[in-house]
Formats: sequence, structure tokens, C-alpha cells
Amino acid sequence: MSYWDHYYYERKPRIKPKAGIRAQSRGGAFGKSWWARRWIEVLESFNIGERLNRGRSYARHGQVVSIQIGQGVVKAKVQGTRPEPYKIQIGVKTLSPGQWKKLAKKLSSQAIFASKLLAGQMPENIEDAFKSAGLSLFPGKGKDLETDCSCPDWSNPCKHIAAVYYLLGEEFDRDPFLIFKLRGIEREKFIALLSEEPREKGQPSPKSKAPETMEPEPAPPEPEPISAEPSSFWGQRENQDCNLGEVIIPETRAALAKRLGSFPFWRGEENFMTALEKIYQRASDAGMEIFLGGSIFPGEDF
Repeated sequence: MSYWDHYYYERKPRIKPKAGIRAQSRGGAFGKSWWARRWIEVLESFNIGERLNRGRSYARHGQVVSIQIGQGVVKAKVQGTRPEPYKIQIGVKTLSPGQWKKLAKKLSSQAIFASKLLAGQMPENIEDAFKSAGLSLFPGKGKDLETDCSCPDWSNPCKHIAAVYYLLGEEFDRDPFLIFKLRGIEREKFIALLSEEPREKGQPSPKSKAPETMEPEPAPPEPEPISAEPSSFWGQRENQDCNLGEVIIPETRAALAKRLGSFPFWRGEENFMTALEKIYQRASDAGMEIFLGGSIFPGEDF
């Protein structure tokens, strides 16, 4: 491809897919957690210039059609300037079973590592534990990472790969164990491996508890038929003297939903949690109106 062919190719408008994956970030840096930012740092270390900006634009405008995360590989499709989406593959060097076992032994030697990992959190100094085991949590700048795109751009990584990379960073925000999956082990398998190692020196592993000291598991209760009466099903009782106490609208909207974290690979035009907060606010206002004796009529903006 000549320079002028490449110049013309770069200026062609990209095709907008109907329902692409959209970044939750609308501006500024990608990734809220330290581990997501570390992942992004690996991409930005390649110094691919303007392609990083275009990759961010692709990620925020929903140009990424699909992303599949497997052990040691990410496969994705990105809609560019041609009718057929470009095929992306990001290969990450995996750790061997022996290396994971060695790492689990290191992490189990400190209670803070084990407790946070078992709670689904990524300890801030976990990279030090990896280094002490002669390993790395994140892929290196070159030897541990291979990228490929079917687009005609000569640069590798290109803007399409960058778009997928940014979205992966946001997904790691939601689930940090996806980094472990990319490095070759599923969350459940690593937690099981971690629990096999002693938590403190001289203390037995939870799985090594003697059978005679273990409490017998209670028998499961007999299933009861579900009542068809609404008051019984919902656990409500008739009470003529209903006293609800003080009724207020919660200061934090969608508090329970926020505990679940961001929606994986969101495809909507608007940020998922922002849209959900608006729904909660309208529902709260309507509920207060009814409680105070008002009414909500069909056709009203609810």
C-alpha cells in the first residue's frame, strides 16, 4: 500500500454498527482501578501515537462489535471503514500450573492477600508477590503479548486493537479475576488452589481440618408448597393499624444496583448506571406521591 492509498484509507468514514459495545468512560482516562490502569499502561507503552486517540474514539462510539475472553487469548470484532468487521486477536502468555501453585503458596503466606482475593478484590501490592515468585501479573511490553488485526493498517497494534484493549481495561475494573483468566487460570480454580495452601505458617489449611472436629452439615429442609395468596407469598400480614414510620426518599439512588458494579460490555447509548438512577428517581417521586395521597394516571411521564 502506497502512502497516498494509506492516506485515503484513513480519511474514509467508519461504518457505525447497530449495537456495538460502548465504553462507560465518556472522557479522560480509561480504567478506575489500579489494575485496569496498569493494563492500559502496557498498551500506551507501544507509542503508537494518534492511533491511541482513534482507539479511544472507537471504544466510546460503539465500534467494537464483540469481545470473547478466554485463557490466554482475546478474540474480538471491530467495525471499521469496510462492510465486514475486522477480526482482532490478542494473545497473552499464560503461566504454567506449577507457576500458579508457586504463586498460590506465596500469596497464602500473607493473610491480607488471601482474604482480599477470596473477597474478590485485587491487593495493591500483589505485583510484589508475583515478582518474588519470579512471575508477572501483567504481560510485558513485547514478549508476553501478541496482537493481530485483519485490517490493512501496517501498525501493530492498530486503532482497532487499541479500542478492544481499552474496553478490556474497563472490564477488568468490573472483574479483576479476568486478568488471571487471561494469564491461564479461572477464578474458581485459583481460589481452590489458594485454599489448599496454609494461611499462616504452622496453621493447617481449611481443607485439612480433622473429620472428628468438623460439625455435621444440617439436613436440607423439606420443600414447602408456594402459597397462591399474595399476602402470604410476599410475607405481608393484614394490619388495620399500619404504621410505616418516617417515609423518605433515599439520598443515594440505585444503591443496591450499584453494589453489583458496572454492566459487562454495555451496548446502550447512555451509561447504564446513569440511566438506572433516573428510573429510580422517577419511581421514588411517584411512590412518595402515592403515599401522600396523590395518584399516578396512565399516560403520565413515569
